Amino acid sequence: MSTQFFAKPVAIGMLMLVAAGLTVAATPTKRMADMGPRVDLERMIPESFDGWQIDRSIVPILPSPDVQAKLDQLYNQTLARTYVNQRGDRVMLSIAYGGDQGDATRAHRPEVCYTAQGFQISDVFRSAVQDARDRIPVVRLVARQGVRQEPITYWMKVGDQTVTSSWEQKRAQLVYGLSGRIPDGILVRVSSIGADPARSYELHDAFIRTFLAAIKPDQRARIIGRFGG
Repeated sequence: MSTQFFAKPVAIGMLMLVAAGLTVAATPTKRMADMGPRVDLERMIPESFDGWQIDRSIVPILPSPDVQAKLDQLYNQTLARTYVNQRGDRVMLSIAYGGDQGDATRAHRPEVCYTAQGFQISDVFRSAVQDARDRIPVVRLVARQGVRQEPITYWMKVGDQTVTSSWEQKRAQLVYGLSGRIPDGILVRVSSIGADPARSYELHDAFIRTFLAAIKPDQRARIIGRFGG
């Protein structure tokens, strides 16, 4: 009997074994959330800093039960506060932390969440916030619902990588997964109510700079991650 008869099944079998080995090797097993200090958003984020303080007269609007159920699946912790300064400017800060940013539990960008709540999204573009130390890549957009217009600035962190698109988010997940790590993640959203997006973004930038200056260096790294440029 020809040796070629045996060679083909053996080669196929070897390839199957190699593929199986690679699959096992690439299965993430180490949770990055367990590799450092525990994230506690309430403790990390100060209630007042450099002229800003929590506006306790504003009662946060709770999401619908179905949206809240989805948020509970995606995130371990969420923080929602409205801050006001001495001039009466108000900024809404929302931070969501998830200890498992695998594909099934990855954070949803505001474009997705706001649309699911009936908002119309427009004017989406990438930008950056420059503070004393870094140039932080962000995404800006406007969410509209009836007469309400809400300019939004946000960024996301997967593991220690700051991402500004779904492609970058997916790529970071893949890279961490291939290294055997399950990344955690943070979504930071700053928004305000106003008809002038340009002025709103200036307000957001000023708030973000003072906010980041008020937190500890190790906490800053957990909030903004690492990026190029």
